[in-house]
Amino acid sequence: MRGLTRAAKRAGEMAFNAGGGAVNWFPGHMAAASRAIRDRLKLADLVIEVRDARIPLSSANEDLQPVLAAKRRILALNKKDLANPNIMNRWLNHFKSRKQDCISINAHSSSSVNQLLGLAELKLKEAISKEPTLLIMVVGVPNVGKSALINSIHRIATSRFPVHDKNKRATVGPLPGVTQDIAGYKIASQPSIYVLDTPGVLVPSIPDMETGLKLALTVKDSAVGEERIAKYLLSLLNIRKTPLHWERLVHRRDELHEETCSRNENDSRDSLRRRRCLNNADALYVQDLVTDVQRTLCSTCLDFTGNTEEESELESLIDMQLAALRKVFRIPHKPFDETHGPTSKKLLTLFRSGKLGPFILDDLPDEQ
Repeated sequence: MRGLTRAAKRAGEMAFNAGGGAVNWFPGHMAAASRAIRDRLKLADLVIEVRDARIPLSSANEDLQPVLAAKRRILALNKKDLANPNIMNRWLNHFKSRKQDCISINAHSSSSVNQLLGLAELKLKEAISKEPTLLIMVVGVPNVGKSALINSIHRIATSRFPVHDKNKRATVGPLPGVTQDIAGYKIASQPSIYVLDTPGVLVPSIPDMETGLKLALTVKDSAVGEERIAKYLLSLLNIRKTPLHWERLVHRRDELHEETCSRNENDSRDSLRRRRCLNNADALYVQDLVTDVQRTLCSTCLDFTGNTEEESELESLIDMQLAALRKVFRIPHKPFDETHGPTSKKLLTLFRSGKLGPFILDDLPDEQ
């Protein structure tokens, strides 16, 4: 793991990042939001800090950590469906060893959010017997799923508790930072429990290039550039030898595909029905596309004769892979255009949606 950490640092310092500068994203509304969050934290009985399960450390707002450490807190590692489950268990043990309450969740899953609510009730057990009104505050950097969590809590709470007040849902959108004000949502009575939703806030400056790129890869890309992030993703995959691990998986998929074809080739009606399914089913199309992407990245790694320990040669491999993926994604090549913007966008979409597999990009501190 120590070698992977050094390699990942090298990926963040490669030449394609040289002209990009530090990764900063701090609109004016975030400065005001940071002040408002700090004021309300003084009143919170419990803080749920939402982080991205793929980057359990990099998605923490370091500016708020001293304040949050002094509060009753639960770390909710959201998007666990996109994170490697085996490594996730080690992360949960890591936080537990540091006396931090931590749970991995999927904010869109009722059973997952119910587990979080159970832990929150346990943490508030003593306070519930003393206070008529309790405040739970949800904080986190942009696009880690805070508003989705708020909405799930609202749905569950209204079915569990006799809440008579009309509650509106938190705003959820496809872009980070949609929630630009702090709003309260009543989730229970006797005692009254309110959940405060807050805007996603990044620190004013992210001095560590590696942390900034991981945030850009998972939560936001427009401020950094899609091609730069796609190259960073490919550098990580190549350094970790991930495409080579896909060779057996792709081979097994091909075998299953051939078996299916052979079973149907004697029945023209079944064959026609299958072709229609392939033409009409988006899920099958995406799976075929993912297989082609994984096969292409694997074959380019196997065919590459250079030394990926050398930065310039690793960059050559990445350029080869982006050129090959352009054909996979059927993106026409424009004369005199050597950019990979459309290809990068499609690759990042597959990664962010978990189609390429579950990943955790951060390394455990005690294994570095």
